[in-house]
Amino acid sequence: MLTQEDYNTHNHVKYLINYHFVFIPKRRKKVLIGEVATRARQIFAELAIEKNWDILALEVAPDHLHLFVSVKPTDTPHLVIKAFKGRSSYLLRKEFPVLLKLPSLWTSSYFVSTAGNISSEAVRKYIEDPHHASN
Repeated sequence: MLTQEDYNTHNHVKYLINYHFVFIPKRRKKVLIGEVATRARQIFAELAIEKNWDILALEVAPDHLHLFVSVKPTDTPHLVIKAFKGRSSYLLRKEFPVLLKLPSLWTSSYFVSTAGNISSEAVRKYIEDPHHASN
């Protein structure tokens, strides 16, 4: 059962908007490992704070990334994914020259789904399931 605390407020709006994104590096290369994966998590956390978004779960596997994030109603999925992919691509390719071998860090494709309160827990459990390779 939802309570008032489960919802956010922004400019006279009560809302609960959670997006589950999955995206992959170009050519599905296994480049999200070690320091690259650690730095990707840092970049995502910093961007979320800057944009006032709440990362509910984040799993960085070597060849894909799951992001479960709560956003404001003014933030469309396209703008959210553009911010995460754009910032991380720019900084990671600048800090790790090995990533410059790829024509771009991320493919232009991504998966997104919305999740309400009941399905949010299912998404969180899926992302945190140990079937993903840990870094």
